[in-house]
Amino acid sequence: MSLSLPEQSAEPSAAPSPPSSSGGGLSRIWAEIRLAARGTRHDYTTGSIGRAIFLLAVPMVLEMLMESVFVLVDIFWVAHLGAEAVAIVGLTESLMVLVYSLAFGLTIGATATVARRIGEKDPGGAARAAIQAVALGLLVSGSLAVCGALFAPQLLALMGATPEVLEHGTPFARVMLGGSITAFMLFTVNSVFRGAGDAAVAMRVLLRANLINLVLGPLLIFGVGPLPELGVTGAAIATTIGRGTGVILALRQLARGSAHLVVRSEHIGIDPGAMWRLARMCASGTFQILIGSAAWIGLVRILASFGSVSVAGYTIAIRIVIFAILPAFGLSNAAATMVGQSLGAKDPDRAERAVWAAARYNLLFLGSLGVLFLTFAPSIIAAFTPDVPVQGVAVYGLRVVALGFPMFAFGMVLTQAFNGAGDTWTPTWINLGVYWAFEIPLAWWLAHQGGLEFRGVFWSVTIGYSALAVVSAVLFRRGRWRRSAV
Repeated sequence: MSLSLPEQSAEPSAAPSPPSSSGGGLSRIWAEIRLAARGTRHDYTTGSIGRAIFLLAVPMVLEMLMESVFVLVDIFWVAHLGAEAVAIVGLTESLMVLVYSLAFGLTIGATATVARRIGEKDPGGAARAAIQAVALGLLVSGSLAVCGALFAPQLLALMGATPEVLEHGTPFARVMLGGSITAFMLFTVNSVFRGAGDAAVAMRVLLRANLINLVLGPLLIFGVGPLPELGVTGAAIATTIGRGTGVILALRQLARGSAHLVVRSEHIGIDPGAMWRLARMCASGTFQILIGSAAWIGLVRILASFGSVSVAGYTIAIRIVIFAILPAFGLSNAAATMVGQSLGAKDPDRAERAVWAAARYNLLFLGSLGVLFLTFAPSIIAAFTPDVPVQGVAVYGLRVVALGFPMFAFGMVLTQAFNGAGDTWTPTWINLGVYWAFEIPLAWWLAHQGGLEFRGVFWSVTIGYSALAVVSAVLFRRGRWRRSAV
């Protein structure tokens, strides 16, 4: 199917001046949204901070919103297969979190490095950094995919899967883990575009990938027309095909060039020194994400002791939470790009102002969603599962986690600000302290010793959100990130 979406031109185009505050305000805002979604050449190191964040954030938020819609639609169809199918997805996604952690670690380094080179007005250096990121991503993701496909049943058993879940979930896990190279590379190449300031390119790539996935998902799950009925495994196949298509589109766009990033033949090649520096930054970034992501695995492991109903309810609730926080990560990624490019331009004060502005916008966004979730949780959950016991767990979890949204809004922006500066160790230590020294023990104690059972896990998440925000704000104020080298 051909989608007639506007392509990002490799030739620079002038960005129009900011809209005036007089007459035609709505039409001017709409024009700015269209401009941001289409993509334009813009110097994010000068001019209005609010407009710079807007131009970066709109495509990043839309990109993450599309990803969150996929997450919800995917679990919506799988939930029709019953609690066991949802548990299969939940356990496998917990394993995929490890893959995502490595991918996000690489994206942290790629975004920070490319953004710093763009801020220094060194487009050639940005292009070379992009090539090193792609090469490193292929090496790591290929190894992970092979290991995941081979050891899928053992990994599910390690997660506490019941014999029934293990029997029916192994094919799903093999496809998801074996096809994880597509997710890894899609994240990596799109992070390069975001660091360069070409977030609209990443948005369009993900739109096409998700459209394919959303169409194929129900067709393969339920066997519509000549297609076989593959059940939960069909969801994994659709996801892999969609993301694989996205990788091809992203690499093609990288070869063609975008507004801020043009890769030429002289930029292609392995630079051992540059790759080693990127790998070191990615290692700490991966460790950072792995700590936070593995904490979710720990929470699922605690929940597994209370049965499949608790795991299924948790999976649905967390999918809806992800629906909310993924667009918020778009704002956080905009802050990271602003920090990287501003530091490259030797203007750390602009970087700090951009971070606090993005945090305020994020607070407004996530706080509003939190109110909606608290109010309409039963109706939202009922749309995903008719299973009353699963509904009870999911409604309770969604409401409790939503209470932490305002604090998490600040915490996620501040964490990404450190990463955008190349200071990946500060958020790493924050994650280690908050999630493993505090949240996981708290979840276990509340669930088993405090008598809250599955409810204790949800409360530990909300309390952890708050702790993350407070610690991040204190360390950000100290300003060590201003002196980070990339």
